[in-house]
Amino acid sequence: MFNERQVISDILKGNHRGFEILVKQYERLVFHVIGRLVSDKEAIEDVCQDVFIKVHQSLQRFKFESKLSTWIARIAYLTAINYIRKKKNEGPNDYDGNIDNYHFTIESPESILTRKDTLTYLNRLIEQLPLSYRTVLTLYHLDEFSCKEIEEITGIPEGTIKSHLFRARKLLKEKIQTHFKNEML
Repeated sequence: MFNERQVISDILKGNHRGFEILVKQYERLVFHVIGRLVSDKEAIEDVCQDVFIKVHQSLQRFKFESKLSTWIARIAYLTAINYIRKKKNEGPNDYDGNIDNYHFTIESPESILTRKDTLTYLNRLIEQLPLSYRTVLTLYHLDEFSCKEIEEITGIPEGTIKSHLFRARKLLKEKIQTHFKNEML
Protein backbone atom coordinates (compact mmCIF):
# COMPACT_ATOMS: atom_id res chain seq x y z
CA MET A 1 0.00 0.00 0.00
CA PHE A 2 1.23 3.49 -0.86
CA ASN A 3 2.05 5.53 2.24
CA GLU A 4 2.45 9.17 1.16
CA ARG A 5 4.10 10.36 4.34
CA GLN A 6 6.62 7.53 4.42
CA VAL A 7 7.52 7.88 0.74
CA ILE A 8 7.96 11.65 1.04
CA SER A 9 10.07 11.22 4.17
CA ASP A 10 12.25 8.67 2.35
CA ILE A 11 12.67 10.98 -0.66
CA LEU A 12 13.62 13.92 1.52
CA LYS A 13 16.25 11.71 3.20
CA GLY A 14 17.78 11.07 -0.25
CA ASN A 15 16.23 7.67 -0.96
CA HIS A 16 16.01 7.49 -4.77
CA ARG A 17 13.85 4.35 -4.58
CA GLY A 18 11.20 6.41 -2.79
CA PHE A 19 11.02 8.78 -5.73
CA GLU A 20 10.66 5.86 -8.14
CA ILE A 21 7.70 4.66 -6.06
CA LEU A 22 6.15 8.14 -6.17
CA VAL A 23 6.57 8.35 -9.94
CA LYS A 24 5.01 4.89 -10.42
CA GLN A 25 2.07 5.89 -8.21
CA TYR A 26 1.30 9.12 -10.08
CA GLU A 27 2.65 8.70 -13.61
CA ARG A 28 -0.77 7.80 -15.05
CA LEU A 29 -2.38 10.85 -13.42
CA VAL A 30 0.34 13.17 -14.74
CA PHE A 31 0.24 11.57 -18.19
CA HIS A 32 -3.52 11.92 -18.30
CA VAL A 33 -3.59 15.58 -17.22
CA ILE A 34 -0.79 16.51 -19.63
CA GLY A 35 -2.21 14.38 -22.44
CA ARG A 36 -5.53 16.19 -22.30
CA LEU A 37 -3.98 19.64 -22.43
CA VAL A 38 -0.88 19.37 -24.60
CA SER A 39 -1.57 18.75 -28.28
CA ASP A 40 1.96 17.81 -29.37
CA LYS A 41 2.25 14.06 -28.79
CA GLU A 42 6.03 14.16 -28.76
CA ALA A 43 6.06 16.90 -26.13
CA ILE A 44 3.78 15.06 -23.71
CA GLU A 45 6.60 12.86 -22.41
CA ASP A 46 8.93 15.86 -22.00
CA VAL A 47 6.28 17.83 -20.14
CA CYS A 48 5.59 14.82 -17.89
CA GLN A 49 9.30 14.61 -17.07
CA ASP A 50 9.32 18.34 -16.29
CA VAL A 51 6.43 17.77 -13.89
CA PHE A 52 8.29 15.10 -11.94
CA ILE A 53 11.44 17.23 -11.84
CA LYS A 54 9.34 20.05 -10.35
CA VAL A 55 7.71 17.63 -7.90
CA HIS A 56 11.13 16.42 -6.75
CA GLN A 57 12.48 19.96 -6.41
CA SER A 58 9.40 21.18 -4.51
CA LEU A 59 8.63 18.18 -2.35
CA GLN A 60 10.08 19.74 0.80
CA ARG A 61 7.40 22.46 0.50
CA PHE A 62 4.50 19.97 0.43
CA LYS A 63 2.68 20.43 3.76
CA PHE A 64 -0.07 17.77 3.52
CA GLU A 65 -2.72 20.51 3.36
CA SER A 66 -4.23 18.68 0.38
CA LYS A 67 -3.91 15.21 -1.06
CA LEU A 68 -0.56 14.55 -2.71
CA SER A 69 -2.41 13.62 -5.91
CA THR A 70 -4.10 17.05 -5.95
CA TRP A 71 -0.77 18.80 -5.42
CA ILE A 72 0.91 16.79 -8.20
CA ALA A 73 -2.06 17.34 -10.54
CA ARG A 74 -1.76 21.09 -9.93
CA ILE A 75 1.92 21.01 -10.86
CA ALA A 76 1.03 18.99 -13.98
CA TYR A 77 -1.76 21.42 -14.89
CA LEU A 78 0.41 24.52 -14.45
CA THR A 79 3.31 22.95 -16.33
CA ALA A 80 0.99 22.06 -19.23
CA ILE A 81 -0.52 25.55 -19.28
CA ASN A 82 2.99 27.06 -19.33
CA TYR A 83 3.94 24.76 -22.21
CA ILE A 84 0.80 25.73 -24.14
CA ARG A 85 1.50 29.42 -23.59
CA LYS A 86 5.07 29.00 -24.80
CA LYS A 87 4.07 27.12 -27.92
CA LYS A 88 0.77 28.96 -28.45
CA ASN A 89 -0.51 25.70 -29.86
CA GLU A 90 -3.96 24.46 -29.05
CA GLY A 91 -4.49 22.15 -32.02
CA PRO A 92 -6.14 18.75 -31.98
CA ASN A 93 -4.82 16.14 -29.62
CA ASP A 94 -4.62 12.52 -30.74
CA TYR A 95 -4.12 11.12 -27.24
CA ASP A 96 -6.78 8.47 -26.77
CA GLY A 97 -6.77 8.43 -22.95
CA ASN A 98 -5.54 4.87 -22.60
CA ILE A 99 -1.90 3.98 -21.97
CA ASP A 100 -2.84 0.30 -21.64
CA ASN A 101 -3.87 -0.20 -25.28
CA TYR A 102 -1.98 -3.45 -25.61
CA HIS A 103 -3.53 -6.29 -23.68
CA PHE A 104 -5.38 -9.55 -24.30
CA THR A 105 -9.16 -9.46 -24.32
CA ILE A 106 -12.12 -11.72 -24.96
CA GLU A 107 -14.00 -8.94 -26.76
CA SER A 108 -14.75 -9.39 -30.42
CA PRO A 109 -12.78 -7.26 -32.89
CA GLU A 110 -16.04 -5.58 -33.92
CA SER A 111 -16.90 -4.50 -30.36
CA ILE A 112 -13.34 -3.28 -29.79
CA LEU A 113 -13.46 -1.26 -33.01
CA THR A 114 -16.88 0.20 -32.15
CA ARG A 115 -15.71 1.16 -28.65
CA LYS A 116 -12.47 2.63 -30.02
CA ASP A 117 -14.39 4.61 -32.66
CA THR A 118 -16.74 5.93 -29.99
CA LEU A 119 -13.85 6.89 -27.72
CA THR A 120 -12.03 8.55 -30.62
CA TYR A 121 -15.15 10.52 -31.52
CA LEU A 122 -15.77 11.54 -27.91
CA ASN A 123 -12.13 12.57 -27.47
CA ARG A 124 -12.34 14.62 -30.67
CA LEU A 125 -15.41 16.41 -29.30
CA ILE A 126 -13.68 17.05 -25.97
CA GLU A 127 -10.64 18.46 -27.82
CA GLN A 128 -12.91 20.99 -29.54
CA LEU A 129 -14.11 22.40 -26.23
CA PRO A 130 -12.51 25.60 -24.93
CA LEU A 131 -9.41 24.82 -22.85
CA SER A 132 -11.05 25.73 -19.52
CA TYR A 133 -14.07 23.47 -20.22
CA ARG A 134 -11.85 20.63 -21.41
CA THR A 135 -9.63 20.93 -18.34
CA VAL A 136 -12.47 20.93 -15.83
CA LEU A 137 -14.32 18.11 -17.59
CA THR A 138 -11.19 15.96 -17.71
CA LEU A 139 -10.21 16.54 -14.09
CA TYR A 140 -13.76 15.92 -12.84
CA HIS A 141 -14.96 12.99 -14.92
CA LEU A 142 -11.80 11.23 -16.01
CA ASP A 143 -9.43 11.92 -13.12
CA GLU A 144 -12.29 11.95 -10.57
CA PHE A 145 -11.25 15.06 -8.68
CA SER A 146 -13.91 16.93 -6.69
CA CYS A 147 -14.81 20.53 -7.57
CA LYS A 148 -12.89 21.69 -4.49
CA GLU A 149 -9.79 19.75 -5.59
CA ILE A 150 -10.09 21.15 -9.11
CA GLU A 151 -10.18 24.62 -7.57
CA GLU A 152 -6.93 23.81 -5.75
CA ILE A 153 -5.36 22.46 -8.95
CA THR A 154 -6.43 25.19 -11.39
CA GLY A 155 -7.13 28.21 -9.20
CA ILE A 156 -10.55 28.51 -10.88
CA PRO A 157 -13.30 29.32 -8.32
CA GLU A 158 -15.57 26.37 -7.46
CA GLY A 159 -18.69 28.13 -8.81
CA THR A 160 -16.97 28.72 -12.15
CA ILE A 161 -15.89 25.07 -12.23
CA LYS A 162 -19.49 23.95 -11.79
CA SER A 163 -20.58 26.36 -14.51
CA HIS A 164 -17.84 25.09 -16.86
CA LEU A 165 -18.87 21.48 -16.15
CA PHE A 166 -22.51 22.26 -16.92
CA ARG A 167 -21.65 24.09 -20.15
CA ALA A 168 -19.13 21.47 -21.28
CA ARG A 169 -21.65 18.65 -20.76
CA LYS A 170 -24.32 20.66 -22.57
CA LEU A 171 -22.02 21.32 -25.55
CA LEU A 172 -21.02 17.66 -25.75
CA LYS A 173 -24.64 16.53 -25.54
CA GLU A 174 -25.66 18.92 -28.32
CA LYS A 175 -22.82 17.78 -30.58
CA ILE A 176 -23.60 14.10 -29.98
CA GLN A 177 -27.31 14.62 -30.63
CA THR A 178 -26.52 16.50 -33.86
CA HIS A 179 -24.16 13.71 -34.93
CA PHE A 180 -26.76 10.98 -34.39
CA LYS A 181 -29.51 13.00 -36.07
CA ASN A 182 -27.26 13.40 -39.13
CA GLU A 183 -26.45 9.67 -39.13
CA MET A 184 -30.15 8.79 -39.10
CA LEU A 185 -30.81 10.86 -42.21
